[in-house]
Amino acid sequence: MKGVFKLKQHETTIRKEVIAGLTSFFSIVYILAVNAKILEDAGIPLEAGIIATVLSSFIGCLLVAFIANTPLIIVPGMGINALFTFTIVGSMGLDYKEALGAVVLSGILFVLVAFTKLHSILTKAIPDSLKESISVGIGLFIAFIGLQKSGIIVGNSNNFVSLGELSSPVVLASIINLIIALFLFLKKVPGNFLITIILGTLVSYWFGLVHFNGMDTSFISFESYKDVFLSSHFGKWSFLPFWSAVFSLVLVLVFENIGLVHSQVNGMLGAPEKSGKSLKAISISTIVCGLLGTSPAVSTVETAAGITTGGRTGLTSVITGSLLLLSLFFMPFIKLVPDAAITPILIIIGGLMMKNVVNIDFTDFTEAFPAFLVIIMIPLTYSIVDGIAFGFIAYPLVKVFSNKSRQITFSSVIISLLFFTNFLLHAVG
Repeated sequence: MKGVFKLKQHETTIRKEVIAGLTSFFSIVYILAVNAKILEDAGIPLEAGIIATVLSSFIGCLLVAFIANTPLIIVPGMGINALFTFTIVGSMGLDYKEALGAVVLSGILFVLVAFTKLHSILTKAIPDSLKESISVGIGLFIAFIGLQKSGIIVGNSNNFVSLGELSSPVVLASIINLIIALFLFLKKVPGNFLITIILGTLVSYWFGLVHFNGMDTSFISFESYKDVFLSSHFGKWSFLPFWSAVFSLVLVLVFENIGLVHSQVNGMLGAPEKSGKSLKAISISTIVCGLLGTSPAVSTVETAAGITTGGRTGLTSVITGSLLLLSLFFMPFIKLVPDAAITPILIIIGGLMMKNVVNIDFTDFTEAFPAFLVIIMIPLTYSIVDGIAFGFIAYPLVKVFSNKSRQITFSSVIISLLFFTNFLLHAVG
């Protein structure tokens, strides 16, 4: 281990790396239940979603460990799983197998970007205000989904949405669990989201939302997973919505991962020479996710927990990935987790993603308005792709109207035209 991961060169020890791996595991293990629950809304069976999440996380952590020797946590990401389920499957009309096909193709394109200079070209081409607004808009979307699943917000024929029935057991349990989650999070309790899920499940049981009697305690069953594994389908490759899904996935994957890798590898680790290798490992893991049956993986913000604890090499990622793999033995308990225990995490994560709004220059209306459209239209259209499209189409228009056309890049114009063409074809078709 010392030789493979160059522990001495990185001024760390096996003990430090193991502790960091354990810390990373407890900070991210909640994703197994949360991601599987979101994938279930796309039609992927819960048990199959858990298995796909575990396997893709394990392989993703190994890839970044041995390719880049960095302590990153690579798991299916929040936000992009919402894009997969609620936009690509829910709005674009693809089934989950076709959506997985889009994930595989987006991974191939992501590999092309990561292994060439395209990632730096694309990063410079897209205005910072639009990149930041995508994170904020997705954050609002995730929080909105959490509020819906908790019953706090419900559909209304007059106002579209309204406050739910506060006396409902689901709503009461969700509110209590949100209070618990906020307390643990703000007190910086290690593994706070995991503890939230455990306590939230117990609170939900008290409200009659969970039934331990008759719980299936048998070993892992791969029966439902057989229909998901290697099920990615490319039958709609000639249809515009399919390529719109691929394009949207690539857009979010590239900018989200570049931002996360830069802050973690360059900023926290102080190892900018590893950024490129880390991005390559994540791009390969995207293809793996599509083949295994889940939405794409990203380098998560929880990586900071492991780095702060002393993780410096890929050994931290190996420990984290291995523990996630062992979590399969807890499948019966993960399957019991109700929505009321998951929704507080979605709401808090949505709140955390709002912090990017401070990086948008609201004193310049030509930067602020397109960003505003992205932020507001993602949750209101219930589509990450459509929300992004409104902002990208508006950007060159407001710049031209304000005599600031020199600030428009050729690449951003091409992207805007692609989004506009997509809208146009939907309108006439």
